[in-house]
Amino acid sequence: MALAPVLPLTSLRANPLDMSNGLLTLSRVRMSVHGRDRLPPHQSMVVVSNHRSIMDAPLLMSAVGRPVRFACHHYMSQVPGLRNVINALGCLPLDAPDKGQTAFFRRARKALGDGEAVGIFPEGAAPMVSKTAPDNLNAFHRGFAHLALRAPVDELAIVPVAIAARRETSNSVVPLRLLSLFDASEPLFQQPGWHPAVFYQEVNVMIGRPVRVDDRLRSHYRSKGTNTLAAEIAQCCQDEIATLLKQGFY
Repeated sequence: MALAPVLPLTSLRANPLDMSNGLLTLSRVRMSVHGRDRLPPHQSMVVVSNHRSIMDAPLLMSAVGRPVRFACHHYMSQVPGLRNVINALGCLPLDAPDKGQTAFFRRARKALGDGEAVGIFPEGAAPMVSKTAPDNLNAFHRGFAHLALRAPVDELAIVPVAIAARRETSNSVVPLRLLSLFDASEPLFQQPGWHPAVFYQEVNVMIGRPVRVDDRLRSHYRSKGTNTLAAEIAQCCQDEIATLLKQGFY
């Protein structure tokens, strides 16, 4: 998630879900949600999705019908005004790239322990800073799997979701190197070129089959090796989203 739009201060007092729905109404995007019946009711969950647009977090929040604490880039918490927007949406800023993610994971585990939903974009920031095709999918990082497996709850669900943009516009909005003023430790901001901004006009949101995380899977996690199982879960979710993406363009 990056480069959120500027909102009136009155909008920042809204519930994150209401705020997301309001943003989508203002954008006039046509959104169709498929597979909503797959969502676990009243349960902590980790939502994972492909990520190309500033609209992704509001879209996903609206699609699942509840507030979601989305991970967002560290620099967003450093920019006045933008910081207010991500706070209003309930986002969880990542730590600086050279600091590890200890503080972020602590906040995310607490949110899951409180019964909330946490959103992660496992491709990282790369698809947001370069122009990509709507069906593009980068390799997933496995941090979200570790988060889910270490969350202090008896059971939760990892919910893979695909965002299939059928119609969109894309504009160049800011030089990437300008963003290094807010996060000099981010390698992506040390390259030439401009940060694109993708805005959806028509999109299908495809909700996939959840991965159930319970005591049995956590026991497997400890005995099999933490990295091995996390990598398998990350690949499983990536494969599911790749399949859903294809379905979303039919």
